[in-house]
Amino acid sequence: MKRVQFTATYPKELVHPLHRQIIDSGPISRAELLLWSPTAEATTLFWCDGPPDATAAAVRAIDSLLVSDLVEGSDGTYAFLQQNDYEFATALLDAIADARAVFVPPVVFFETGSVQFEAVGEAAALSAFYAELSDLGELTIDRVEEFERTRSSSRLTDRQRAALDAAVEVGYYEVPRTGAIADVAAALDCSTSTAGELVRKAEAAVIREYAEPR
Repeated sequence: MKRVQFTATYPKELVHPLHRQIIDSGPISRAELLLWSPTAEATTLFWCDGPPDATAAAVRAIDSLLVSDLVEGSDGTYAFLQQNDYEFATALLDAIADARAVFVPPVVFFETGSVQFEAVGEAAALSAFYAELSDLGELTIDRVEEFERTRSSSRLTDRQRAALDAAVEVGYYEVPRTGAIADVAAALDCSTSTAGELVRKAEAAVIREYAEPR
């Protein structure tokens, strides 16, 4: 079994309304589809890297929206959405429905127009899915790894990994230290508090893995 991370860029007519708001409007630059229901009446949990007012403006672009509930977090806003339709393009939904693979959250939407997601399945099934989705837009494979039933506690999120990479780059782990969390924040283009939280969580995950009995 393989676990594959893809990045896709679709033509405008296939872009989801919420993603279109991120691309065109700002100040939100990233949204993550964290959880979704397997039903026709879509219930989803999104996270957006902007304040509640900007998130509210973005979700209003979803015509099928029935109910929304926004919760402000330390580094963005969580949005619980209920819709009567997912509003993803039919061609995309058909490709996903036909795929002999499962999809692992989150699905990440960037202001550049790209979408990043992961799928798990047998190599042949993933190759067939890649071929079908490539007909709909520009698709690249970022990473391929063996699927593990349980993921290591030190497996970092993309944002945590980026924070550690930035910390190393700016000299945060040098002895003596030549960089600060403020430098990490500048490299990530985020607040100092967000950068500090990302670094702490990443460090905690790595240390837990090191300290686990072998």
